[in-house]
Amino acid sequence: MYPYPQSVNPAVRSHLDAQIAFLNELSQTMSRSLQQVFQLNMQIGQTLIEEASGTAQRMLTTERPDDALAAASSGAQPATDKLRAYKQQLAQLAATTQVDLARVTEQHAQQASRTARALADEVARTTAQDTEKNLRQPEEPRQDARAAFKQDAQRGAEAAAGKPGDPSVPAGGPGNMKGPNAQDSKNVQAPGR
Repeated sequence: MYPYPQSVNPAVRSHLDAQIAFLNELSQTMSRSLQQVFQLNMQIGQTLIEEASGTAQRMLTTERPDDALAAASSGAQPATDKLRAYKQQLAQLAATTQVDLARVTEQHAQQASRTARALADEVARTTAQDTEKNLRQPEEPRQDARAAFKQDAQRGAEAAAGKPGDPSVPAGGPGNMKGPNAQDSKNVQAPGR
């Protein structure tokens, strides 16, 4: 029907399809009803114009004013009957349209409700998964930091115990400052003296 990208959730797709089908059939029903109203209006308009022109022609062909009034009054009764019939047809058309709209709504309400429930369940499930993931995510860096601190503490404890062979601890213990950059505390002078 409509091309959807692969990233669209199937629950969203089915709900949108159900809504589109409902709106499509609803608009078709309304369009059909409006078309019938327009046809009815055209028929009554054409009939009234034909009768009015016939009455006007009869009035113009009469020689006496009394005959002209009689022709005018004789044309009024059929026009009134036709307007009454138009009103009845219009009321019947409105009732039929209401029944059709109720039928369309009833047909699609169950499907729309079912797809809306499926969509709500999918959203709830996805939200729960995302929340759980976001709660778990900050825990991982904390665990990594704890492990690094524990490792450093363990190395420091091993160095204090004097275990040789640990390459991260300089020879002579952690307090040994001998090396190329080390300064002898006796040779260090205070600055400015």
